[in-house]
Amino acid sequence: MRRRNFIKLTSTASALSLLPTEVFALFKSAGMTTCPDSNSKKIVLIQLAGANDGLNTIVPLNQYDTYATLRPNIKLNNVGSSNGMINLDSTLALTNQVGLHPSLIGFKNLYDKGFMRIIQGVGYPSQDKSHFKSTDLWLTGGDGTLANNYFDSGWIGRFLENYYTGFLNSNFPLGIQLGSSDNSLGFHGVIEHGMSLNISGQDLSGFYSVINGLGGTPPTNIPDSEYGDLIQYIINNDASTNSYAQTITNSFNSGSNSLTYPNTSLSNQLKTVARFISGGLQTKVYLVKVGGFDTHDKQVAANNTTHLGNHATLLTQISEAINSFITDLNNQNMGNDVLAVTFSEFGRKAGENASLGTDHGEIAPMFVFGNAINPGISGTNINLSEAVSTNNYQVRTVQHDYRRVFSTVLQDWFGTSNKTLDLTFYNHTTNTGFSNNKIADLIKAQNVVNSTCYNDNLLSTNEYQNIYEVIVYPNPVSELITISSSNNNDVHAVSIYSIDGKFIGKYKNPLVNGQFSINIENLSVGFYNLKIETNNGVFSKKIIVRR
Repeated sequence: MRRRNFIKLTSTASALSLLPTEVFALFKSAGMTTCPDSNSKKIVLIQLAGANDGLNTIVPLNQYDTYATLRPNIKLNNVGSSNGMINLDSTLALTNQVGLHPSLIGFKNLYDKGFMRIIQGVGYPSQDKSHFKSTDLWLTGGDGTLANNYFDSGWIGRFLENYYTGFLNSNFPLGIQLGSSDNSLGFHGVIEHGMSLNISGQDLSGFYSVINGLGGTPPTNIPDSEYGDLIQYIINNDASTNSYAQTITNSFNSGSNSLTYPNTSLSNQLKTVARFISGGLQTKVYLVKVGGFDTHDKQVAANNTTHLGNHATLLTQISEAINSFITDLNNQNMGNDVLAVTFSEFGRKAGENASLGTDHGEIAPMFVFGNAINPGISGTNINLSEAVSTNNYQVRTVQHDYRRVFSTVLQDWFGTSNKTLDLTFYNHTTNTGFSNNKIADLIKAQNVVNSTCYNDNLLSTNEYQNIYEVIVYPNPVSELITISSSNNNDVHAVSIYSIDGKFIGKYKNPLVNGQFSINIENLSVGFYNLKIETNNGVFSKKIIVRR
């Protein structure tokens, strides 16, 4: 198969993710040798796409009557009733007791074993209830305020490129995505950009045989020119891709699972992740995804007191999948190295609608799983008295900013320095970071990384100054993209290349000033490289085109 056929794999094995300087990483970072376990730690992000209904996932038992009034047709039966909710922890004070959806038997099992913690009332300031925008905000580390609303890089990418900077020549990826052919904005770093490999739909046991040799025989004489540089770039890309694919195949074939997983989408994704980890793959961040949580209608089955329906089916899937995953890791003595965290773009209204469903809301709970977390609940039951007709039956009090949750994991568990954490998450509205605003007792004391072990391998200040001399926005883009430069650094021309190095066009700035806009409506959906020529040199930027 020729290389052009390989590029057609972008819907499943992202070509972006196969660039040599963007997907390979060495995890043994300098300064970490005296801090046990840090190098082997991994996080699995579980995206519940569509906005999970947190109020029917965990119900505040001390406000059951108010809950039943707000949801007369979709309410869950109370604890102790036939097919009723599961009391998560009857030892808690009544004001903090919650009822789990009856489908969450697996969650109850993990909680009782000490492997689950609930984070109550998670959201961000000025909640945006658009699926697309709010998902982007969660993935970029932003919020609904003007100062934090337009980040063009993802928090996962920023974390990875700073925490492991200078170690980009190994044969395994920093991140792996499963469950969707779309490349997540979360892995789009400031400098390295594509920091993950999307392997959705691939035959992993034969991944190397598919990828190997797709580039054909490279030329022996490469001219000393820009054209030659592009040829060498593609040759290096092929060589790195082959090595990378071999590692994927070897890890998958060497790994195993200790139990039988349910045959569902999320279970199969987590089963693959567990097998990779068992096979020794050193990938640091996994992102898996399950959709269907936009339950505007038929959230429950009509006239069914057991409340079977779409939401129950989804919760059964995630409960069984995560329970199997955590149990599998523990059976293979890998449970101390992995944390799993669920997230969804927003919650749903406290009041039901007329279609046996719920509409877009604001806050929702997060769940954290793993041996290293303290089991329990962070925060208190949400206050349903907030949900009144004048505010469209919304509960809006944010107890925990989602960035606090992730920042706590990155610093207390991974050992991320304050500087790296500020580059990953920063609130530009308040001009504060999250290093001093973490969630207490999320990580067990014996698993918290001492501050003397924080890793501080930052990209140089000069690199950051240079990279911000030229700004490209909006990104992702659908119609018109603007290239803007500061400090009297005029933009002369912009060249566009496809992600595989094919030249598309060069656009000269007719005014030769600090700003230049290009209409890109003729470009297909995907990833592109921009070569930007200015007074202060040539800059490279990547853009995402989508419709």
